[in-house]
Amino acid sequence: MRFNGNFTFYGSIYNNTERADAVLNSGKTLVVDAMDDVDIDDESDEEDMEGASGGEEIKDMAELVFDKHTDAVFSVSIDPQTCDLAVTGGQDDKAYVWKLSTGEVVFECTGHKDSVTCTGFSHDGVYVATADLSGLVIVWKVATKELVFTFECSDAEWMKWHPASHVLFLGTVDGDVWMWKIPSGDCKTLQSHGCTASCGVVLADGKRMCVGYDDGSIKLWDLKSGTVQHTVTGNLAHKSTVLSLDVNPLNNLIISGSTDVTAKVINGATAKVLATFDCSSPGAEENSVEAVGFSPTHAFAATGTVAGVLSIWDTNTQICRHRCPHDAGIVSLQWDKLSPLVYTSCLDGAVRLWNARNGELTSTWTGHKDSILGFDISKDGNWLVTVSEDKTARVFSLSSPDR
Repeated sequence: MRFNGNFTFYGSIYNNTERADAVLNSGKTLVVDAMDDVDIDDESDEEDMEGASGGEEIKDMAELVFDKHTDAVFSVSIDPQTCDLAVTGGQDDKAYVWKLSTGEVVFECTGHKDSVTCTGFSHDGVYVATADLSGLVIVWKVATKELVFTFECSDAEWMKWHPASHVLFLGTVDGDVWMWKIPSGDCKTLQSHGCTASCGVVLADGKRMCVGYDDGSIKLWDLKSGTVQHTVTGNLAHKSTVLSLDVNPLNNLIISGSTDVTAKVINGATAKVLATFDCSSPGAEENSVEAVGFSPTHAFAATGTVAGVLSIWDTNTQICRHRCPHDAGIVSLQWDKLSPLVYTSCLDGAVRLWNARNGELTSTWTGHKDSILGFDISKDGNWLVTVSEDKTARVFSLSSPDR
């Protein structure tokens, strides 16, 4: 199992009948072991007061706790228009659209019969999409709560909306990437070359898509023709699964992270590999680059690893400026839109904010009693929403002087 933007899976996966905990496992990034014969007794309530880091009482800093899910919550997305609606999906086969301000459920995205691992609003908030492990995709019109599109394909790995149009993408375990116009359902497929399409991102021009694969290769696709423009393969490619991708809208650069514990900076026009960053940590038994991202304000890139290290890289000099150690593995990261600050979410149930200029920790948000599996930040920068193995989503206020 791996974590990346929308919560997606690699290797072993959750299923409907298993209760599971995220643990590290060699050869894959984050996997799930089923917990058989778990005893539930009166001590469980006391244990719930302890944090994912073990034993310490956790201060709950959340403004609101959304607790309608009955199992682990995998995915969250905030409506970019109102900044007051969130959609969450979980292992209980449920997805809900709800209000950040009150926790009120606006509507349930019904129809799923497997864990809902991908959720997202379109760029203008008109539509909301959900996808489950089995590959069932459902799209709703938010204003009318009307189901407008449904499709079932092979097992889902990740889902993305086009950043400027009503086009939805879904990457699959069999390696195909599906592309639909919503609500018409007009469809194209970016064909597999025989291995899982593990992650994808639309480039800044909106006309091309970068897709990373299980064999370490990366392809740049032309969306209009559905053909490959460039491929990063062979000695230039990652040695194993590409887990994460991001694109810099200012200079057409792409960054990728992999289970080979490296990140690569790639020219988005030519697919030339410009740099390879070594993200390894001495002594770490298990490691991989789970999350990558470009700063929108500075020439910085960030990488986050299972070993719990956030690295800040200067993309001009290709030098690592800072290495910021965490108490647990990093699940995902996201840059602040207005300043050189980067958020990280971790398996210890905390979100941290780091200053990329000096590498210092500036803020920490706590409240979850188990691993954080994903997070999103509202477009207005006021709200942070996290989802967790503890069956909750939590809303934190970012309107503070230290942000």
